Amino acid sequence: MTSTGTDQPRPLPDDARPPAVGAPLGELYRHLHRHPELSFHEDATAAIVAAELTALGFDLHTGVGGTGVVGVLRRGDGPTVLLRADMDGLPVAEATGLDYASTARGTDPDGRDVPVMHACGHDVHVTCLVGAARRLATGDTWSGTLEVLFQPAEELGAGARALVADGLFDRIPPPDVVLGQHVAPFPAGFVALQSGPAFAAQDGIRITFHGRGGHGSRPDTTVDPIVMAAAAVLRVQTIVSRETAAADRLVITVGSIHAGTKNNVIPDTAEILISMRSFDEHVRERALAAVTRIAEGEAAAAGAPQPPTVEHYESFPAVVNDPSAADRTRASLVRRFGEQQVISPGPVTGSEDIGILATAAGAPCSFWLLGGADPASFAEAASPADLARIVGRLPSNHSPLYAPVVEPTLTNGMDALVAAAHEWLLDPGAPGARVHGQEDASFL
Repeated sequence: MTSTGTDQPRPLPDDARPPAVGAPLGELYRHLHRHPELSFHEDATAAIVAAELTALGFDLHTGVGGTGVVGVLRRGDGPTVLLRADMDGLPVAEATGLDYASTARGTDPDGRDVPVMHACGHDVHVTCLVGAARRLATGDTWSGTLEVLFQPAEELGAGARALVADGLFDRIPPPDVVLGQHVAPFPAGFVALQSGPAFAAQDGIRITFHGRGGHGSRPDTTVDPIVMAAAAVLRVQTIVSRETAAADRLVITVGSIHAGTKNNVIPDTAEILISMRSFDEHVRERALAAVTRIAEGEAAAAGAPQPPTVEHYESFPAVVNDPSAADRTRASLVRRFGEQQVISPGPVTGSEDIGILATAAGAPCSFWLLGGADPASFAEAASPADLARIVGRLPSNHSPLYAPVVEPTLTNGMDALVAAAHEWLLDPGAPGARVHGQEDASFL
């Protein structure tokens, strides 16, 4: 074994002892769900996956990019395939009522004590990749090099960059393909893969309006930054509705507004946080400029003592699935799930940073969605439109109510990763290998 990281996972407290190595996936998943960790603090999760990979015989690299864990398993000549899962939770208070619901708390990047939940399903991703690593490590029907990567801080859009900056591809061979998946609230048993632009670019913007505070009874002596912020919240929506063509995809969400401490005190500042999603670089640049223009315009209209501070604090590019790689992956998923169960979702306005890994490696990317909702919820769906309406009523990723059904989600997610890996790893000329287009019952 090799260990090239510098930050070793910290010991776990007694009340957070993980399941034994090799425990059933359902048990592992419930533990991870109950004990989520914020971005770049995934120490306990990293320790769990490191123990699993060590037991399976992977060469181990820990502490990569902070808390990242990478396992490498070499088995003769052949392609190098990277399977990736993200590990971090979100600052969300869980409201699912599950008997394994999270009550965990953590410290966010601003130093605040916050509740933590796996509201985006990264616990599913980690569990499925552990299951796939077990299957692939104990099978003998492939040749090549398998890399399994457990990534920190996807929710900040910083984890993939941290891995690359920490020399990920100096430590492990650059892969020939990067594969991964993300659970979503459509029926378990379905997977969704989009060729070409698949997931949106994401930009995070912080705007601080500067006013002049004072007594709430005498607003005429102040310049109220809350009024500026409120006006800007409404005005930025017109970037989509009045400045962007209907054929262009753009989403602008104001997800946070902070100002003041008391009802009769007008504060000096007010802050809003904006999330912007786009697919086209021209649309993105125009929208970013419009956000700044609107913020400065509202401040000028209010007579602010100084212009607003506009900070572009996070950004990561769109995920573009290589068409050839997507075709190969789709074929493997169809063999596992059936033609009708593998759908094309269209470009998804959610964002992901896996594309940074593929770009850094010079490899094609193939990233798909995994159905995680209870199939019984869709029993009355008679058309794709019915299915879409039901999905729209279910709690979505980042909701405090988001809770994928444990099975068959975990088995399907593990199978999808294994099937996709075999599509790239198998050598058709090797003994016991699968001829392209035929099933190999040893792993399906």
